[in-house]
Amino acid sequence: MSLETVKAHFKKWNREADILEFETSSATVELAAEAIGCIPARIAKTLSFKGEGDQAILVVAAGDAKVDNKKFRQAFGLKARMLSADEVVEQTGHIIGGVCPFGLANELDVYLDISMKRYETLFPACGSSNSAIELTLDEIFEYSSAKEWVDVCKGWDEEQLKETVASNTNQH
Repeated sequence: MSLETVKAHFKKWNREADILEFETSSATVELAAEAIGCIPARIAKTLSFKGEGDQAILVVAAGDAKVDNKKFRQAFGLKARMLSADEVVEQTGHIIGGVCPFGLANELDVYLDISMKRYETLFPACGSSNSAIELTLDEIFEYSSAKEWVDVCKGWDEEQLKETVASNTNQH
């Protein structure tokens, strides 16, 4: 049970009770946003790619972001090739629709895309197609043991990020 693995993962931080479980599916960005009651961009989606050898690379991005093949190649030196549904389960232990960077079946490299930096909190899935948890950017980074922040996506509002960063800088 993937959800159980994620709950066990969050016990380290006493956060397992914060996992939201829905009556309806949250398997897509749109369905998750509807179930939670937030905009789709605040859903933190976990994308699984073929990495070096047999190891997958996970990229967690905002719900409105799309992978930019050129940026991906620059960041990782690899072509952006998504895993098949079977490979996703094999590598992460999670089914499509519940993939998250927590409670993984294998130790995988996790990267966070800057598209998420526009928001104070986001909602990644928790291993099932009807679960999520609200986390800050720092919590997502810590709980996923992310390697680093990357810029491998397009299609989201980068101007909004610049404004958010500027306004946060002005507050200090």
